[in-house]
Amino acid sequence: MKQGVAYAGVAGAMWGLVLMVPQLLPEFSPVLLSCARFVLFGMVTLVLALPMRKALGKLTLADLWMLGRLALVGNLLYFICLVAAIQRLGVAPASLIVGVLPLTITLYGRHDSGGVALKQLFAPLLLILAGMLCINLQTFAVEPGAVGDKVAGVLYALAALACWTWYAVNNSRYLKQCGHFDSHQWSVLCGVMTGVFSLVLVAVIALWQPSQLQVQASAERWWLFWLYSLGCAVFGSWLAALLWNAASKRMPLTLSGQLIVFETLFALLYAFIWRQSGPSLLEAAAILLVIGGVCWSMRQHGTPTNLAKPVHS
Repeated sequence: MKQGVAYAGVAGAMWGLVLMVPQLLPEFSPVLLSCARFVLFGMVTLVLALPMRKALGKLTLADLWMLGRLALVGNLLYFICLVAAIQRLGVAPASLIVGVLPLTITLYGRHDSGGVALKQLFAPLLLILAGMLCINLQTFAVEPGAVGDKVAGVLYALAALACWTWYAVNNSRYLKQCGHFDSHQWSVLCGVMTGVFSLVLVAVIALWQPSQLQVQASAERWWLFWLYSLGCAVFGSWLAALLWNAASKRMPLTLSGQLIVFETLFALLYAFIWRQSGPSLLEAAAILLVIGGVCWSMRQHGTPTNLAKPVHS
């Protein structure tokens, strides 16, 4: 059990670092950051797919159709929206909004996990809504910046939340239905497909909007861009998912579902270290309310681990 919690904590620490990258590289667009990360991730998973030749022979058109949607919505579109939200709101507000994933996944996939009466989630929902109110009060009433950018940031964060909620539930449902791939094989295949989509997106942008790929940055900043992108691909996309799967085997399902909050907690910790100050009163209230509501909702039901975090971030 302790080893499982440790694995989950390290995975959350890595995912939290991924959320810091847009803050560290504000001059690079969300599309550029996302494509670089996932092209490299695709290369890593392509190497991992080489010993899986027999598994590749099992691929059907239905598998490819689902892999394509999961790669596009759950990886590429999700991360583009998340980066855009972080660049407009900052790490803390964006990570708190996306941090209610355990609850949205529970609501969307509640029939898969045996059903949870909505009245059981009423109190946790109230806590989370109060936390969201605190986040938005901090964002719009206290933090400096254009209102239009802030509204766009909140909408991007909500879009990221919707993308990953859809991804988590549908990924779990399909894995149970198809039966001819284990979770590792499916994760690798999804990574390869994400890399392919990213390459296609880069090619389309290069043909139609080449200016989007041109960033006025020094050689040092470009070096950091590729270094951070490689780190996100290897540690944030591959190693963190590996650790999470190892943690899932060592813990009860209800506990592993709650431990997703490690990602939000570490992202907040890094954000406060980066800006060299602790949370404001509203931010502290939002953290307590959101995390408290999420943990409370997790105790109301048993959420399957593969619903909660198939292969993230």
